[in-house]
Amino acid sequence: MSEATSRYNVPGLERGLRLLQLFDRTRRRLTAAEMARGLEIPRSTAFRLAQTLEALGFLEREGDTYRIGTAILRLGFEYIASLEIAELGRPVIEQLRDATELSAQLVIRDRREVVVVLKASPTSTFVSSVTVGTRMPAHATILGRILLGDIDDAALRALYPEATLPQVSPHAPRTLTELKRLVREDHARGHAVSESFFEHGICAVAAPVRDHSGRIVAAVSVTAQRPNLEPATLREQLVVQVCAAAAELSRRLNYRPAEAA
Repeated sequence: MSEATSRYNVPGLERGLRLLQLFDRTRRRLTAAEMARGLEIPRSTAFRLAQTLEALGFLEREGDTYRIGTAILRLGFEYIASLEIAELGRPVIEQLRDATELSAQLVIRDRREVVVVLKASPTSTFVSSVTVGTRMPAHATILGRILLGDIDDAALRALYPEATLPQVSPHAPRTLTELKRLVREDHARGHAVSESFFEHGICAVAAPVRDHSGRIVAAVSVTAQRPNLEPATLREQLVVQVCAAAAELSRRLNYRPAEAA
């Protein structure tokens, strides 16, 4: 950096951005002490920087470590198209749409919301009004429950500290205990099915997408305009197709169940 350029630097902003640059494929999680060493600054300064970035959604805290937060996506959804998961996911989502003749989506979680990053719409049947960039409350959707599946009880409690959860739909869980039960049931099942759970007359099936470490990084889903998924054979077929799509995208992200176990 030239002397002329450095004259206009904002030191605090520069440190915050350099802190974010510490994260890469080999350092996905860092403690405040590791950040301090990487930036050669006092640990207390690194902690304050991390806390500020967490408050803004650019970092997410899990125990004593931090990881990159999806608020970075809010700098511009145009960037989403260039993300690895979107690039790798597009053919998978399009194939799922063609196989089911339903709207198919790929979503990620941004703290208490889910964000649609990819969508493939059918040409002849119901087309969901959900678009790329649409945000929905995580606790009130099966997509959110799938994406919350691998965070521990303490992290879930920190995410939802209030006694009563926002009632954005008639079937949304009212308490953390109820949400936790639904999340754990979906996680154990490996998928989730919604029949008018978030929106009346809309059904959905969702399954988790994992990266090379086994962490849930996204969810794949299909939506249908119908009050239920009867007969049972239809529900079973959609579950198989959605889970297969999620497994294929996970494979493309180098997830290997035996290695992640």
